[in-house]
Amino acid sequence: MNKLKILREKRHLTQSQLAQKSGVSQGYISELENGKKQNPSAKKLKKLSKVLGIALADLLDDDSLSA
Repeated sequence: MNKLKILREKRHLTQSQLAQKSGVSQGYISELENGKKQNPSAKKLKKLSKVLGIALADLLDDDSLSA
């Protein structure tokens, strides 16, 4: 889920900051960004997308990196 990293960095957030704001652990975010965690739960993705200010579908859509 490389898109997560791109979106996070566009918003000038560290993994730790995103973790604090979303309630998703920094370790989990790191695993998502590095492709070590597959098939994350919708609940966690919703938390992340809310903090990033995007729709859940946009987080999952690898073709739209204009967020």
